[in-house]
Amino acid sequence: MSFSLILIVVAVLTIVIFLACTVFVYIWRRKTTKRQDKINRAQLDSERRVQELMDTTEFTEEDERDIDVPFFDLQSILDATDNFSNANKLGQGGYGPVYKGKFLGDQELAVKRLSRASRQGLQEFKNEVVLIAKLQHRNLVRLKGFCIKGEEIFLLYEYMPNQSLDFYIFDHTKSMVLNWEMRFNIILGIARGLLYLHQDSRLRVIHRDLKTSNILLDDEMNPKISDFGLARIVGGKETESSTNTVIGTYGYMSPEYALDGTFSVKSDVYGFGVVLLEIISGKKNTGFYQSQQTFSLISYAWKLWTENKALELMDKTLDESCNKSQFINCVNVGLLCVQEDPVDRPAMSNVLTMLDSEIAISPTPKQPAFLLRNNSSRASPSTKPETIAEITTSLEEGR
Repeated sequence: MSFSLILIVVAVLTIVIFLACTVFVYIWRRKTTKRQDKINRAQLDSERRVQELMDTTEFTEEDERDIDVPFFDLQSILDATDNFSNANKLGQGGYGPVYKGKFLGDQELAVKRLSRASRQGLQEFKNEVVLIAKLQHRNLVRLKGFCIKGEEIFLLYEYMPNQSLDFYIFDHTKSMVLNWEMRFNIILGIARGLLYLHQDSRLRVIHRDLKTSNILLDDEMNPKISDFGLARIVGGKETESSTNTVIGTYGYMSPEYALDGTFSVKSDVYGFGVVLLEIISGKKNTGFYQSQQTFSLISYAWKLWTENKALELMDKTLDESCNKSQFINCVNVGLLCVQEDPVDRPAMSNVLTMLDSEIAISPTPKQPAFLLRNNSSRASPSTKPETIAEITTSLEEGR
């Protein structure tokens, strides 16, 4: 075979191989694109269906079939809770009591009992059973099932043997169980859970009621955010919304939400800042009266910060275990989160970076707004935003 013929054969083979590869890549990309489009459409349909279910005023049998958690029959719940005996009562949630239930296979679950006739109860049910069923993160409580029977609704969650965070940190004796390392890990876990809600989940979720009693602890004292009854979905790139009905817990509400009904991911950041300060100080933000100048934990923390006495905020049970540099950084981050202007508050991604990195430099916080607590512990659905709280400012300048 002549050399020129060999060249021709090689050239033809090269062209054939190139064309074959081009066709293969084209077909593969087309299939991949179709598959991704199908996934995107399914995700969009799922998110649209979630929003439709959230907007309904009642649940039909078809709606119940669309819920991605198991249905429990009422008799199994009655048997598991011993007919809702007081001995199995774990506490009282925002819209109903919570009981411990032991189901078949020794499975322990927490059962929340809601009244279907209550508008708030129905809304909380929709939020929890439709929304949280779509969320999966190690720092969020898992919904295990639901039941609807007559005028009553039941939500079943994974059982948290160590109860809620406030059970420990506001009790001088029980708080000794939580050393500095444990508290710091709890703070990080809460931050990771919020970051997932705000940024990493398929649905951008604003919790709207983050507080120490809504942080549950598992058997290893890992934190799990619970109670999504007030949560809201914001679509696409939205990070803010508003409401004419302000419902939440005094002491954890951001000023823009309490006064104007405006809520955003930065409202959750504010609540996180309050929770952080409560965890490291062992003191409640509400009911805190050190003096006329420090009527809340936030104002007290700000006063100490401006006087370079941040370590005086420390829970006395932490004297021996505390990492002082981490503690001061936590005070800094907490005050950044409760700044008056939502724009000044960091995103949860930045909060986590500042907390979890030894080299990250936290900016200096601006003066927070101080909300005076109303006599009620929870805002009423009919309360108008402008009547909820009064904003005051401190005379001290930030350092």
